[in-house]
Amino acid sequence: MNEFELIQHFFTDSACAQGGENVSLGIGDDCALLQVPAGHSCAVSTDTLVSGIHFPENAPAFLLGQRTLAVATSDLAAMGATPIGFTLAITLPQLDATWLQAFSAGLSAMAQSCGITLVGGDTTRGPLAMTVTVLGAAPLQQTLLRSGAQVGDVLCVSGPLGAAAAAVPLLLDEIKAQDTPAAILQPLFDAYWSPQPQLALGQYLRGKAHAALDISDGLLADCGHIAKASKVCLQIQQSQVPVSVAASQLLGAAAGLKCALSGGDDYHLAFTIAAAQLAPLQRQFPAVQVIGQVCAGEGVQLLDQAGQSVTQSYSGYRHFN
Repeated sequence: MNEFELIQHFFTDSACAQGGENVSLGIGDDCALLQVPAGHSCAVSTDTLVSGIHFPENAPAFLLGQRTLAVATSDLAAMGATPIGFTLAITLPQLDATWLQAFSAGLSAMAQSCGITLVGGDTTRGPLAMTVTVLGAAPLQQTLLRSGAQVGDVLCVSGPLGAAAAAVPLLLDEIKAQDTPAAILQPLFDAYWSPQPQLALGQYLRGKAHAALDISDGLLADCGHIAKASKVCLQIQQSQVPVSVAASQLLGAAAGLKCALSGGDDYHLAFTIAAAQLAPLQRQFPAVQVIGQVCAGEGVQLLDQAGQSVTQSYSGYRHFN
């Protein structure tokens, strides 16, 4: 099977490449043709996942297909964008039809869940890596940015944090999965392999939230991006940070909290919003939790129950540290 037969069999004919409301032309020509609805901007984001860096080298192909698309689509959620299409550039060490079939199935499952269509890409030979570019439509004047946080806003997250980071020692066999109860294992593995982009919440927050992003490198590090872009200080109440129950059960309370604060890979949203917007927001999205507030100043402050600053001995993931 050559490169073009591979593309046709595993990607062009896959479920994720069929249709798309704003896709005029998908896979098969030199470019895809997309339509952005009137009054919208085109939101574009690219993510690369590399074997041994972003996922274990023996990663199950179906789960990897899900994760590859989910982490990229989460950026559209963070901007309040509606998904349109995505491209996939995949580098493969060898042609393995069984692996490709499973990867394509996982990719299609996540694409259908997110309402996004595969519209093109590339295949090459080399160490296993995937680059996904997602495209969406974001209404003008309502796009969620990092730069709009206002003093007096409350700081919220869309759900419990730390589960994906807590799964890493299990994936690396530092903690034996066979010795861990299934009730703990499953939510951790689900969080790592099948993160759910918060698309509905992001679209709800359009015109309501003042700043937002998705949590990929850790809560403290990512909130630092909002603080810097908005020229404010974000104060986080440590006791209010929602920690994954399974993470705490596996690692203990202290280590579970560390995963929630700095572990990353959560792909929940962190956002600032006026307190008056909270009641209707939490009625529709009950997992949303207030974890702090926006104040004058700069940076991120982690506070204990007495309101004293907690020394931060850890921050988010950085590739070149």
